[in-house]
Amino acid sequence: MILHLYFARRFAMSFLLITAILFILIALTGLLEETRRSFADTVTFGDLVTLTLLDAPQKINLILPLNMVLATVVLFLSMARSSEMVITRASGRSALHTLISPVIVAFIIGLMVVGMFNPIVAATAKRYEQLSDQFASGGGSALSISDEGLWLRQGTDKGQTVIRAWRSNNDGSVLYDVTFISYAPNGGPIRRIEANSAALGPNGWNLKDAKSWPLETGLNAEGNAQRYDALTIPSTLTLDRIRDSFGKAGAISIYNLPAFIRQLELSGFSPRRHKVWLQSELARPLFLVAMVLVASAFTMRHTRSGGTGIAVLTAVLLGFGLYFIRSFAQILGENGQIPVLLAAWAPPVAAIMLALGLLLHREDG
Repeated sequence: MILHLYFARRFAMSFLLITAILFILIALTGLLEETRRSFADTVTFGDLVTLTLLDAPQKINLILPLNMVLATVVLFLSMARSSEMVITRASGRSALHTLISPVIVAFIIGLMVVGMFNPIVAATAKRYEQLSDQFASGGGSALSISDEGLWLRQGTDKGQTVIRAWRSNNDGSVLYDVTFISYAPNGGPIRRIEANSAALGPNGWNLKDAKSWPLETGLNAEGNAQRYDALTIPSTLTLDRIRDSFGKAGAISIYNLPAFIRQLELSGFSPRRHKVWLQSELARPLFLVAMVLVASAFTMRHTRSGGTGIAVLTAVLLGFGLYFIRSFAQILGENGQIPVLLAAWAPPVAAIMLALGLLLHREDG
C-alpha cells in the first residue's frame, strides 16, 4: 500500500508539473495571438491579458490527454534512471500491478475534470467569446435558446435588432413565427415586425407574410401598420456565425447540457453535436486512463537497455494518433455517420484494449 501511495504521489506531481509548464507556454503564445487580433490597438493591455487567461482553460482542457502521456513518460523515465523500476520489478510486482496507482490517479483526475473543471472551462470559454465579439464588432450578434424560443441579436451602426422565433430548421437558416424589434442607436425601439417565416439569404432576412408596426413616439402603431407579402431586412449575420453562437458545446457546462439539448430539440435544431460532446466528456476519464496505459507500455523499461528516445517518441506519437482517432470519431458522430454512443465510447475503450495488449505482450516477452 505504501508503494502504491508513493507511485500515486509521484504521478500526481509529474502531472501538475507538466500542466504548469504547458499553461505558461499556452499563456505566452495566447498573449502573442491576442496582440495580433484586429482590435488589439483599440483595447488596453489588461484586456488582452484577460482574454488570454479566459482562453487558457479551454486550451488546457483540449491538450489534457497529452498532459497524461507526458506525465507518464516523466514518471517512468525518472524511476528508470534511479533504478526504482528495477527494484520494483525484482520485488515481484508485475507491470500491471505497478500501474494500478497511476491509473487510479488518472481516473480521479478525469472525474475531477468532468465534474469540476468542465464548468470552469464552459464559463471562461463563453466569456471569452462574448468579450471577443464585443471588442471586434461592438457586440454585433448574439444567440440564446430558452423555453420561450430562439433569441437572436444583430447589430450595425444604425442600431440593434432583437429577433425571437418559436422554432427553426436544423441549421438555423429559416425561422418560423418570428418577431423583429429594431432599436435606434440611442437604445429606443423604432419598429416591430412579425412574420410567418424568415429565411437568411445573402442580402439579409427574407420575410414572408410580414406585418410592420412603427414604434416612434406620437404615432398610432396599429393605424400606421403595413403588411408585406415579402420583405427583406438587412443583416450582418451569417449561417456560420449563427452556428458558432450556439454550436460550441464546450461553452456549456456539462450540468446544463442535457437541458440545453432538450431546448435545441424543441427549437428545431439538431442536437447531435451536443450529444456527442456530452458523451465524450463522460468518457473522458477512460480516455485519460488509456493515455497512461499507452505511454507506460513504451516507458516501463530500464534506460540501460537503450532506445529510450525512440520509446518516448513512439509513446507520444501513438498518443497523438489515438487523440486524432477520437476526434475523427466525434466528427463522424456529429455528422450522423455513426451512432453517438459509438463515436464517444469506442475510441477510449479501443485505446485501453490496445494498451493492455502492448503491456501483456511486453510482460510475457
